[in-house]
Amino acid sequence: MQRFKTLLPQKCRFSLQALCYHPRPFSAQVHHHIDDDHDDPQQQILVEGRAKSRAAILNRPSSLNALTTSMVARLKRLYDSWEENSDIGFVCMKGSGRAFCSGADVVRLYNSLNEGNVEEAEQFFKTLYSFAYLQGTYLKPHVAILDGITMGCGAGISLPGMYRVVTDKTIFSHPEAQIGFHPDTGASYYLSRLPGYLGEYLALTGDKLNGVEMIACRLATHFALNARLPLLEERLGKLITDDPTIVETSLAQYGDLVYPDRSSVLHKIDTIDRCFCHDTVEEIIEALAKEAAESYDEWCISTLGKIREASPLSLKITLESIREGRFETLDQCLVREHRISLRQISKQVSSDFFEGVRARMVDKDFTPKWDPPSLKDVSDDMVQSYFSPLNEESELVLPTALREPYM
Repeated sequence: MQRFKTLLPQKCRFSLQALCYHPRPFSAQVHHHIDDDHDDPQQQILVEGRAKSRAAILNRPSSLNALTTSMVARLKRLYDSWEENSDIGFVCMKGSGRAFCSGADVVRLYNSLNEGNVEEAEQFFKTLYSFAYLQGTYLKPHVAILDGITMGCGAGISLPGMYRVVTDKTIFSHPEAQIGFHPDTGASYYLSRLPGYLGEYLALTGDKLNGVEMIACRLATHFALNARLPLLEERLGKLITDDPTIVETSLAQYGDLVYPDRSSVLHKIDTIDRCFCHDTVEEIIEALAKEAAESYDEWCISTLGKIREASPLSLKITLESIREGRFETLDQCLVREHRISLRQISKQVSSDFFEGVRARMVDKDFTPKWDPPSLKDVSDDMVQSYFSPLNEESELVLPTALREPYM
């Protein structure tokens, strides 16, 4: 337990304080649900606001607020305009329904690519990563309320920001390797900065963290019970400020002192460090197998099973990406992830992304036929081809000379 106390940032250690309830300016329960077949981005990204703040609401609840190109483009336009508007002091983001954001709408992406719309898919990634960079360098205080499912690029569009509020309903994961993809949208930046080798573990297994665990490993800055979100959002809606310390103080008023329970994977941090510190996926699997044989620990066996379900090529790409991310800035991570993503949707080396989405999300037979089929068939040259620069027209260009990342 003492180890987790050291992981908790001081600003997250606060006690609950009750405030008076008033009619809500920022509702935790969004009632603007629409038919997901409606493609109007103004309906899929709603806006709430008061005199000194704005809130963007991801509003595709029956699709768990999965992101499309038009949604991300609208977010970027809104955030650009809010940053330039001197009457707006800070910005919030939240989701409607039981998810904050489940990531990209990969089924729509899969169908679009199969119809030959490669340029549309490329535009999605360019817009997505540009918005993630804007989020990570935003000039005004930003509050992301990660209530419910927060997966893949849903984490990427929120975690680079200033304040990340999690709840007892939050479920965080990066399961991309299990569908033949890689953790992207800045994931190689923030996962590589987690304690020890926890980032490698999460990226390779797709395992989940809850809100308390996100606080403990500093992925989140504040914890609030889901039932108290209306109070927290009411308080934020009444603030007339652009001072981040005032925003932070308001968030802290609804915080709670929390620690991971005994079943948390964070109590396995020593084992994770021993097994996931190795240079290759093969060595990580060997270390886990040895640990399982010596300790008879069911967790080791379960972890091995999760890794073996993933695409062998994606596992090697993912490990390399996280390791490189440790020594790179946010913009460098996004540029590298952009290269990997465009190559994974191109089928030039492998069709694992298409096979993973088909098996797990379209046909749902859960028996993907990976190509290459095993780790030993994945060459170093094959992996490195995903990291090499694109042609000049295709490279992601970010306004690094004008902005500095918050994280």
